[in-house]
Amino acid sequence: MELGLKGRTAVIAGGSMGIGKAAARGLAAEGVNLVLLARGKENLDRAADEITRQSDVEVLTVPTNMRDPDSVNAAAAAAASSFGAIHILVYTAGNRMRRPDRQIHWNDEDWLDDINVKLIGMLRAIRAFLPHFATDGSGRIINIGGSAGMMDWEKAMTHGINNSAMAHASTYLARDLASDQITVNTIVPGLVATEWREVWADTRAEQQGKSREAFLADYCQQKGILAGRWVEMSEIADLVVFLASDRAKYINGTRLVIDGGLSVNAR
Repeated sequence: MELGLKGRTAVIAGGSMGIGKAAARGLAAEGVNLVLLARGKENLDRAADEITRQSDVEVLTVPTNMRDPDSVNAAAAAAASSFGAIHILVYTAGNRMRRPDRQIHWNDEDWLDDINVKLIGMLRAIRAFLPHFATDGSGRIINIGGSAGMMDWEKAMTHGINNSAMAHASTYLARDLASDQITVNTIVPGLVATEWREVWADTRAEQQGKSREAFLADYCQQKGILAGRWVEMSEIADLVVFLASDRAKYINGTRLVIDGGLSVNAR
């Protein structure tokens, strides 16, 4: 299927690992040049090296602190200087769970920092890159939320706040940016087989005296994941690539759920 993506430029916030790196690899396979943003230069360079060995695209890495407006603005300027127009922005940055205690007892700084990276960081990135966005109908903003925005999820209050607010902001921005022919959509994954979650599963399986496969089967049944497994990062990347493409130009302001049936709430 011709997606019309070859030669375009995508910015991936949180592009050094996890969903962000998977999305970058998927876009690169379609000939999309990349700007990878994350705080750690080493992980960024490693991701860029992996991608350029597999795909014939240009990859710019810019160490960026999504908490800092000046850092995000500098990243936007560097991207525009290297590539000119930006066509795609994928926002995947965010904090992991800090600790499994009751979040109502957290201090203000912990609450605010979680929201500062995910929700406000997303708005910062859009604000910074918007002046450089293509307005010919190829502009795509794709925000990666999560199922915690639709339900109470294991003490993840700030995750829920971030993801539900991100979805709302995306619908607002879909209307706001429609005159520039830029679409804005949210992908809502369930439990994703990221690098850190794979390690967590191995640890929990060992603690419970189970094989990894048995632990995951029991865990997915307990949580009501009808597919019986976590979503692979490559599956989310496939959805990112589709939304970024010409094939999805009429999809705007929506939330696309990819959770294996978790939101059916079959528990």
